[in-house]
Amino acid sequence: MKRAGTLRLLSDLSNFSGAARLRELLAGDPAVQVRCSPDGRHLLLLRPPGAPTPQLLVAVRGPGAELELAWPEGHPSPLDAFFLASPVRPALGLVWESGLAEVWGTGVGPGWQLLQSTELCPEGEVRVVAVAAPRGRLVWCEERQTGSEDRPGPPVASFSHYVCVKTLEPSGETGTKLGRTQVLLHHCPPFQLLASRKDVFLVPTATTWAGVAHILLIWTPSKGRVMVAAPSLGLSYSKSLNLRQGDAWDFRVLLRGLPGLLSPREPLAVHTWAPTPQGLLMLDFRGTVNLVHTHGGTRTVGTLQEAPVILQGSAALGTFHGTLACVLGSTLELLDMGTGQLLERKVLSTDRVYLLEPPAPGMKEEDELEIRGGLPLLSALGLFYVGWETPQCHELPTAMDLVFEEACEYYQRRSLRGAQLTPEELQHSSTFRAPQALASILQGHLPPSTLLTTLRAELRDYRGLEQLKAQLVAGDEEEAGWTELAELEVTRLLRTELTGDQLAQLNTVFQALPTAAWGATLRALQLQLDGNGRLSSQAPPDVWKKVLGGTAAAKEPPNGILPPFELLCQCLCRLEPRWLPPFVELAQQQGGPGWGAGGPGLPLYRRALAVLGEEGTRPEALELELLLGSRRPKAVLQAVGQLVQKEQWERALEAGLALGPASPLLRNEIFKVLLTEFAQHRRLDAHLPLLCRLCPPELAPEELLLLLKTHLPDEVGPPTPFPEPGAEPPLTVGLLRTLLEQTGVQRRPSGPVLSLYEDSLWDSGTPPPTPPRGPLTALQGSEHPGLEAWAPTGQSFCIPDIRNHL
Repeated sequence: MKRAGTLRLLSDLSNFSGAARLRELLAGDPAVQVRCSPDGRHLLLLRPPGAPTPQLLVAVRGPGAELELAWPEGHPSPLDAFFLASPVRPALGLVWESGLAEVWGTGVGPGWQLLQSTELCPEGEVRVVAVAAPRGRLVWCEERQTGSEDRPGPPVASFSHYVCVKTLEPSGETGTKLGRTQVLLHHCPPFQLLASRKDVFLVPTATTWAGVAHILLIWTPSKGRVMVAAPSLGLSYSKSLNLRQGDAWDFRVLLRGLPGLLSPREPLAVHTWAPTPQGLLMLDFRGTVNLVHTHGGTRTVGTLQEAPVILQGSAALGTFHGTLACVLGSTLELLDMGTGQLLERKVLSTDRVYLLEPPAPGMKEEDELEIRGGLPLLSALGLFYVGWETPQCHELPTAMDLVFEEACEYYQRRSLRGAQLTPEELQHSSTFRAPQALASILQGHLPPSTLLTTLRAELRDYRGLEQLKAQLVAGDEEEAGWTELAELEVTRLLRTELTGDQLAQLNTVFQALPTAAWGATLRALQLQLDGNGRLSSQAPPDVWKKVLGGTAAAKEPPNGILPPFELLCQCLCRLEPRWLPPFVELAQQQGGPGWGAGGPGLPLYRRALAVLGEEGTRPEALELELLLGSRRPKAVLQAVGQLVQKEQWERALEAGLALGPASPLLRNEIFKVLLTEFAQHRRLDAHLPLLCRLCPPELAPEELLLLLKTHLPDEVGPPTPFPEPGAEPPLTVGLLRTLLEQTGVQRRPSGPVLSLYEDSLWDSGTPPPTPPRGPLTALQGSEHPGLEAWAPTGQSFCIPDIRNHL
């Protein structure tokens, strides 16, 4: 069900004091300024200079006296007048161009009385050009004489204005008085001042120098800050401006410290400004309404059906309950501030309508006038209320309903048939594909409030990043700022798809600030190093997927841009080389279908080795660690081979033992490599216990002896019981026995001896009996071949001819 806008008469003005004069001024003078008091009971009308008397009228609803003021010809009338937010009773402030200010009030005596008269600009030769009265303050812009008109560059008079403020202080029974003067801005261009209850908007005027006419300022006294915004550039900056701390800014210095604001731009072409609680509304001459938020951001609200043709055309803007109300001439348009859709358009019976600010929340008059949730309108015909009439069973239209309603109006205008189209017909007819497709897309879309909640953290991070960039360009805390900028940028990029420009940006950050970039990656991956030198990670798989993706099969990356994994490996080589092997080992434990260690492309250890350089130029220690940590058979055997070449026996043995029982084949290969070395020289003898541990338990003694026989060094002469001086000692039975004890553990017999020599391979625990001593007799070689090489009892045994007799 569609909402219905209502325009209801609240009062025909007969319950206001001076009703006849009030109607006369509203109907007779199109340039009259109209304001409403915060309590909603008083109306203020101020006529421009030169108008017939009275120039000022204050009418009150209900009991109370009106105020009429007139100034004779030759005496200037006030520049502006407004109600002051007095905590005791209504107060009225009048300000003249000369700087004279008066405060009027009621309650002490009959009618209105002058409570205070003061000079805002006691120095003289000062002209007030604009005034505003936010809650509890009086703010004005004054022009001062410079006396330096001959300087080159922009006219000095363009920056000869000051923005000052006076606080409103309670003063006993009289109610309110103006406090001391404080300067907010000096050496600034002329500004028009607009105020909501919490903010003051400083906007350019027709006389503002063109070089800064695209800039506006938003001062929020409660937060002690000023936002400098350039809507046409999409830039905004926040600066401290706290009166309690005595802050004041030179406008020229302020802009010089904010990069990008002075880029050449056309002045803001605005027909009407309107302050609202949400920010500042701007209506341009094309009929487009933009909203400048108090945080400096700008967005388009919508476009009116009619555009203001001339500058003097009357227009008024206001907001209520997410709705924009615009009175342009005699037309009232209501737009949805979220979507910009035109909700309703009404033609009024008069073209002199004023939108009033609704009473402050909690005021009694808000309920008495029944304008809660709406907006008051004033004309000579009376005080009206514009709002929405919602039935009891009202349901807000969904996004799909809005699509079909808008499409229905569009197709109806283009249709040549006389039948009326309905949204239901569009939903079920196969002719209208476009609205059906759009509605299907919008079925799962989030409402604006939920979407804003979801994006709030992203928007806050993005805004902080932009402010930090501006701080760096200005040169404030440069070193710490660059570090923070790099960390924020890396964190942001890791949340995006790392391709194209994003990947190039990541490479740039790592090249310029590697320490900060690695620190951000460390936090993103949640890496922790334990006491054993191993890394662990609590990061979700999505983050690892982005880091391990982008496999580069080529040796030279395109345009020097490295994938994220190679980029991190390169950074670790420069900063923390000892972290590289455990990082690659941790990365190999990650992965999912189609990505990670089990995905297509090069293995991760080879990608890391490619970062270290060509083979032969890599750091040997890192290369060995990467090969051993890869757990790939070829890589581990390559590492063991390098260790054997360097005669790092203990480390080679530990590499085999570290594999554990899960890799029996690889352990066997490493054992065979080291057994070959054991058979050829005696440099492994000191590490024989480790070699015995590495020996496969399923290896039979005869298999071990065959392996030894294959790799024993060739004999260069007849066998001798002792090696020649300087020669390599041969393999002895004492060394061999320790290895033989480790073989065949799984196949060691538990029953009777099945072979003639099998019992000699096991340690029985009891030595054989000593044969009787007597004269030695020569043994016949035909019966016992090879036994003549054995030494007498008591000498060490040598087996130089084991290859021929086993």
